[in-house]
Amino acid sequence: MFDWNDLRAFLAVARGGSTLAAAKVLGINQTTVARRIEALEANLGLKLFERTQSGSRLTEAGQTLVADADGVERAAEGFAHQAQALQRGMAGSLRVTVNEILGNAFLTPALMEFRRLYPEIRIDTLVTDAFLDLDKGEADVAIRGTAAPLADSDLISRKLSDVEWAVYCSRDYAIRHGVPTRPEDLGRHVLIGGEGSLAMMPVMQWIQAQAPDAEVHTRSSSLTNLMVASRAGLGIAPLPVMAADQEPELCRCMEIAGMASAVYVMVRADMKDVRRVRVFIDFLAPHFAALRRTYEVRGEAVQAANLRYVAEARAALAEEA
Repeated sequence: MFDWNDLRAFLAVARGGSTLAAAKVLGINQTTVARRIEALEANLGLKLFERTQSGSRLTEAGQTLVADADGVERAAEGFAHQAQALQRGMAGSLRVTVNEILGNAFLTPALMEFRRLYPEIRIDTLVTDAFLDLDKGEADVAIRGTAAPLADSDLISRKLSDVEWAVYCSRDYAIRHGVPTRPEDLGRHVLIGGEGSLAMMPVMQWIQAQAPDAEVHTRSSSLTNLMVASRAGLGIAPLPVMAADQEPELCRCMEIAGMASAVYVMVRADMKDVRRVRVFIDFLAPHFAALRRTYEVRGEAVQAANLRYVAEARAALAEEA
């Protein structure tokens, strides 16, 4: 088996065109470079260079092998880089559980920048509305929207952002039925109900309490599907402002005061000081704040345009009538 240093000498001569140029790059003397080339040729049983007065020129065999030698060099460098990352606790994967709305609106848009900063860390995104059990190892990190972390939980939590809620309907629904602007108006509209754990959310219970006798034509157990159902015109529903305001087909009817929740990142206590966990959490906080500001500005513009559109369409319908 040949020596790795002999292979480095081979690549340096191939790239520099001479043993002298290779010696300068490698920081060794020219004689040592020449001996390494001779040793490599002897081990391989192949002549790799033609020696000329102007330098060293690759033989046909040398030209064939230089690409493979490049690959060996890259693999060795990658091996060393990965070993260094492991020493720093920065290499490996993180399984992050998040619901679809938070994943699409906040987490995924930030991952390219995180990848640029920390290429050794792989983020595996587990998208689900269910609360995976971190204590059982179902995920390493959780990003969750909740009123407050559970008091009896041993998880370490860090608040990333506030989440306001409002009642929404589609533009088509608003044109046909108008929009509720006060809680007492809700009983005259069709609601989209919650199912399962979604039905237990405070905002879903609030809207049900405001309009217990309202028509409900469909129910959903998914917050993402609730938004899709609203956009399809199936009725009105409470939705997170940060996401729903971005939808051109959704009209914000009224804000829901006093029902704000928050987004937390959560991790087990024994994981909080793991370097890749620490840098991931420290990275998320400013990115969530920046994206929230962006969404607020964009959402106000979208909703202002929606209100104008609906007002003009309803006026046109009134004239036709």
